Amino acid sequence: MSYFLSLITTISLIIEFLGVLIIVSGFGIATWRFLKHHHFYDNRHAYLEYRHGVGRSILLGLDFLIAGDLIKTVIVMNSSEQVATLAAVVLIRTFLGFTLHVEVEGHWPWKPPHPPQRRQNHLSDDP
Repeated sequence: MSYFLSLITTISLIIEFLGVLIIVSGFGIATWRFLKHHHFYDNRHAYLEYRHGVGRSILLGLDFLIAGDLIKTVIVMNSSEQVATLAAVVLIRTFLGFTLHVEVEGHWPWKPPHPPQRRQNHLSDDP
């Protein structure tokens, strides 16, 4: 049983490490793309793409961190105090996930994305 618990602990740590790696690498890649963009300081589109890239990496990383915490707490450390701590951490991370999703995608996770609005061509002869 001791081998099983150490294996589960190692697996949960690997999953949590992957979550941190996703957040850090996503931040780095988004920053590199932002700085590589010509005239990034006066381009609103580049700034929004940067925010979306960072937000997406945080969202995905949070999912991995929650999964690692769940595995470790439920299987390895199943005391009532640690389960209550896990519940609080998962609640906070889930709230962060929802708010980040709304910030990045512009809609709630359970709603479909807004259809792109058609631009009207003011130069055409069509009414």
